[in-house]
Amino acid sequence: MALALRELLEKEDESLLLMVQEIGSGENGFVNGLNSSSLEEFSSKVRRNYEMARSINLPDEYVPQTIYWLYHNGKPVGYGKLRHRLNEKLLESGGHIGYVIRPSKRGKGYGKQMLAGLVKKAREKNIGRVLLTCDETNWASRRIIEWNHGELSSIADGNCKYWIDTAARLE
Repeated sequence: MALALRELLEKEDESLLLMVQEIGSGENGFVNGLNSSSLEEFSSKVRRNYEMARSINLPDEYVPQTIYWLYHNGKPVGYGKLRHRLNEKLLESGGHIGYVIRPSKRGKGYGKQMLAGLVKKAREKNIGRVLLTCDETNWASRRIIEWNHGELSSIADGNCKYWIDTAARLE
């Protein structure tokens, strides 16, 4: 597969808008904050996420996060969020990494590659261990996390917590 993981830019094109629209509002705990009804709305959300990654005008209750797009042969297939640190809320649900593959591209191994790439990006940001959370019944996500050497640390109230040592995942 000709896969590429690319950081969100200050301005993005319509192919990404079409992908986030296909993803919809989100599911299984992933919130698609980029979902937009117009290119103008999408552009505004992209600019805001570009600023978030750089801690520009970041409210106290937020943490910096970087968005990464996953492309296959030049076409967007999914995206992920890498939070640079955790707060109390993210320690309970959300963790460092969240990702989604567009529905038309699921079941092709992109989730495994997306998470592997995001773990590598975390290591580049000197994050030694990353937390991922998912619903206890979300077997697809659990398999992807475990394939990427995620270690289950707890299950509580239907929510699984996994940790991945980023240093051990250098490739």
